[in-house]
Amino acid sequence: MNQISNQFLSIEQITDQYLNKSQNVRSNALPDIPFEEILRQKQTQNVMDQSELKFSKHAANRLNDRNIALTDAQNVRLENGVKQASEKGITESLVLVDSLAFIVNVPNKTVVTALDQTEANSNIFTNIDGAVII
Repeated sequence: MNQISNQFLSIEQITDQYLNKSQNVRSNALPDIPFEEILRQKQTQNVMDQSELKFSKHAANRLNDRNIALTDAQNVRLENGVKQASEKGITESLVLVDSLAFIVNVPNKTVVTALDQTEANSNIFTNIDGAVII
């Protein structure tokens, strides 16, 4: 059998022994990045996430069915049009880029539908509260 030693630790000694170890382990596990830097990274990430324009399933199908492929320049112009609409307080916008028409839900940055010039012949667009011609 093991003999019991007569060395008893005080509560403070036990606290220091067990609690300080876990604090040291935690502090070593976290990187030494200042809070300001973490905040800046998150804000930059949020801005990048907000700038992405999404296409609804319906709009993607419309583009695919009509063999319409946006160039990078057209996509940038479309995003700029959505940004301009947002700055003016438009919520449902018609954005015209070259011979293409897009209905965009501006707050969600989502293209709801897309039309080419042949379908836009009637020149009637409903359920919008503003238009941007790029």
